[in-house]
Amino acid sequence: MAADTLKLMDALDIEAAHLVGHSTGGAIGQIIAQDAGHRLKSLVLSATSPAFGKAGGDWQQEFLAARLAPLDTGKTPADLAPAIVEALVADGAAETAKAAAIASMSRISPDAYRAALTCLVTFDRREALANIKVPTLAIAGEHDTTAPPKVVARMADAIRGARYVLLPGVGHLANVENPTAYNAALGDFFASLTTTDSE
Repeated sequence: MAADTLKLMDALDIEAAHLVGHSTGGAIGQIIAQDAGHRLKSLVLSATSPAFGKAGGDWQQEFLAARLAPLDTGKTPADLAPAIVEALVADGAAETAKAAAIASMSRISPDAYRAALTCLVTFDRREALANIKVPTLAIAGEHDTTAPPKVVARMADAIRGARYVLLPGVGHLANVENPTAYNAALGDFFASLTTTDSE
């Protein structure tokens, strides 16, 4: 997916971009920033982490087995979406936000979902965080149990000059749970880049 992102940038004639990576997208963003940093102007790592547990550990295998079992019985991401989304958002999240997230997940094919999960449990870029040289913002949701704030903060600490923002009252899907606060965090970050560029 990281390679495909770069191919898309090539096709659109984009030499370097401001990349916002949310959740798995943040893993993709880390790979691009670490391996092809010259293609980025800045990086936002949203509700993500530099590793999905310890590679080959029991927790990953249990997670994978639990997520794949319903697919093995013929269920689709659309069937699973309501329960998964409910577990990802904070208590009291707006029904419109949950509906948007469910609609998004429902469009994923079973094969793509299976492949993404299988790949996700192998992800570990902790040792390469210091290789990220572009301006970086790390965003965490206060009630996110998938990418907990302490994990996101620790990731930000490992990236030189990275900023860290904690958004209150939201879970893993901060961008849809509270888009106003989320967009404000992005706006402040991008404004700081403009100010730095002009100095």
